[in-house]
Amino acid sequence: MLKFLHAADVHLDSPLRGLERYEGAPVDALRNATRRALENLVNLALDESVRLVLIAGDLYDGDWRDYNTGLFFAKQMGRLREAEIPVLLVAGNHDAQSRMTRSLRMPDNVVWFAVDAPETKTLDSLGVAVHGQGYARPAISEDLSAQFPRPRSGVLNIGLLHTALAGHPGHEPYAPCQLDALRAKGYDYWALGHVHAREVVCADPWIGFPGNIQGRHIRETGPKGAYVVARSETGHLTAEFRALDVVRWHDCRVAAEAGTDAADMLGAVEAAFGKVLAESAGLPSAVRVTVAGAVGRVAAHVERLAQDIRALANDYGQDRLWVEKVRLEADTLTPIRDIPEGPIRELMDVLDELEANPEGLAALGTTLTALDAKLPAALKHGPEAVSLTGPDAVGRLLREVRPLLLGRLLGKDEGP
Repeated sequence: MLKFLHAADVHLDSPLRGLERYEGAPVDALRNATRRALENLVNLALDESVRLVLIAGDLYDGDWRDYNTGLFFAKQMGRLREAEIPVLLVAGNHDAQSRMTRSLRMPDNVVWFAVDAPETKTLDSLGVAVHGQGYARPAISEDLSAQFPRPRSGVLNIGLLHTALAGHPGHEPYAPCQLDALRAKGYDYWALGHVHAREVVCADPWIGFPGNIQGRHIRETGPKGAYVVARSETGHLTAEFRALDVVRWHDCRVAAEAGTDAADMLGAVEAAFGKVLAESAGLPSAVRVTVAGAVGRVAAHVERLAQDIRALANDYGQDRLWVEKVRLEADTLTPIRDIPEGPIRELMDVLDELEANPEGLAALGTTLTALDAKLPAALKHGPEAVSLTGPDAVGRLLREVRPLLLGRLLGKDEGP
């Protein structure tokens, strides 16, 4: 039986975002999470006695100036060299920005594919031919797979490609290609990268994304890892996902109904925390708590609720659970129909009219342009970046501020 490991999107030394301001969070451990995940990948390869490791792009996370990142990777690859395990990689869009990709010397078991044209690496001792091409520049708009060679006869053919396929939300549409075109190549397996969510796109032939090996922020929730792929004596392929992450992200949603107060919320959050810890397999957990529904009453005291939720997380131990953010998501129909006629109702009507008027949103966005330029850099970049320009951004901000505004106006005299 032949086994190989399919991983992608290591983003080595990429920071975990959203926890650095949390009092008591183990910043050093969070900073090294991608390194520990890479160590887990190497351990998995050794424990499973795989014969080949494939990394489908974005080993690095841009042009790091600190060569310790690359030296750490080289050291881990040295462990695989001792076990005579070759490592084949294609450069992704982030690797194309990195000087380390081009210049840092690696152990001789590490092989990068060319970036100017597709090529084939044949491993005769394994009966495997891997076809691939890396990125010569960060943004690739052409279909790289179109020029991939025909499959070799008598061997297992694998395509190694960093691509968005026909497009994935949240990912740049790099190296676009169609599923039918990949199937038509006649390969036995397509090892894809770029999309950070695990996905089996096709089972025959097997085409899919393992996702990244360590979630880095709240948009990368759940287990992260790689596939261990086995080929039986009859040639049948099976791909089994194995988790490699060392910190796991969760988006916990709790429902607020009419009359729900902060005490009710804390009970619901505590139950959600228990579920998170049960699903995390002992890993430290980073959690966003979203209170959704009729949030008008709790919105009046959202700061206190957030602090109570963080205190509740501390009760589980600071080495197990951290709260990344507490946010409200209003069901706008519920609070509005309960608002009596008067100034508050008139204000909500104005917001409704503004949200439904693209020209009004655009005009407000133009007014806010000067303020947008003054936002701190920390608020303008990353997965939770804030934008004050454009009708979509302004409309989203209106929806987010509505529950807070209603809570202040309607609940200012209520107890927590």
